[in-house]
Amino acid sequence: MTTKTLTEADLSHFTGSEHWYRHGLCTVLFTDGAKYVADAGGAYWLLDEIALAQGFEKAVAAEEFQVWKLTVKDSAAVLTCEDGNYNTVFSKNIEFTDFPLPEITFYFTNNTILLPSEY
Repeated sequence: MTTKTLTEADLSHFTGSEHWYRHGLCTVLFTDGAKYVADAGGAYWLLDEIALAQGFEKAVAAEEFQVWKLTVKDSAAVLTCEDGNYNTVFSKNIEFTDFPLPEITFYFTNNTILLPSEY
């Protein structure tokens, strides 16, 4: 069992990305900040959800700019995708998660998952 060490303060250090990583199942890329969240928060599954929605959810794929939010409460979560104008285009209930933060936001644009501070 690994200890998840992700904190809000850690995320403020990401203001750009020196590296881009290719998702293993599709052509989606992700930044240093997104990789840090996946590593420190045990959340590669979250990157998978965002990446795979691009190919399987038509409403998601139609949006050039996407805002993804994971909201955690009582070991369950809701993952939503908005169009950047606060219109929800996709939502999914996550029955169980041990993600260490109560909420996190990612952007998806130009085929890349990134933290808002990296935009």
